[in-house]
Amino acid sequence: MADIIELVYADHDWLRRQFFLLDDAKTSVEQAAIWDQLSTRLDAHADAEETVFYPALLKHGGRDVPGNPEADPEDETEDAITDHNAIRDAIRRSRQLEPGSEQWFEAVIEARKENGEHLEEEEREALPDFIKSASLELRHELGMRWLQFYAEHDTTQGIDNRDKDAEDYIEEHGSGD
Repeated sequence: MADIIELVYADHDWLRRQFFLLDDAKTSVEQAAIWDQLSTRLDAHADAEETVFYPALLKHGGRDVPGNPEADPEDETEDAITDHNAIRDAIRRSRQLEPGSEQWFEAVIEARKENGEHLEEEEREALPDFIKSASLELRHELGMRWLQFYAEHDTTQGIDNRDKDAEDYIEEHGSGD
């Protein structure tokens, strides 16, 4: 079964590992090579979540989820969009700078910090809440859409890395449409 939860977690693991590889890079050429791949995947991951996972969370995520009485799909989605925007902003900044420079490192560190906080929050709230409120069939359907998204976006072409307004996003993708 292609489970959206497992696929999102696998992406999270890949992102974390790439940051570790970046720690091991010794030259600006190595740093640039790793960051190019990592920053591209960060953009793709955010777009994949916004295209596949968060619309489903808004429609199928439950309030009053057992084990989490504060579950709120709209709040979780707003947090994710805000986090994605902060990550995108740091990535855009890094792309304007010389790899290995002090300012470049500051932008990369900001992206890493924002991404780490986002992954932890998502793994603590949105994903467990979705596990408890979504059927296995839905998780499989979304998993297949996730795989299709990445197949269609194996390069940066077609990836939407623009900031989004969280309220507009929720209104567009929420259960009211």
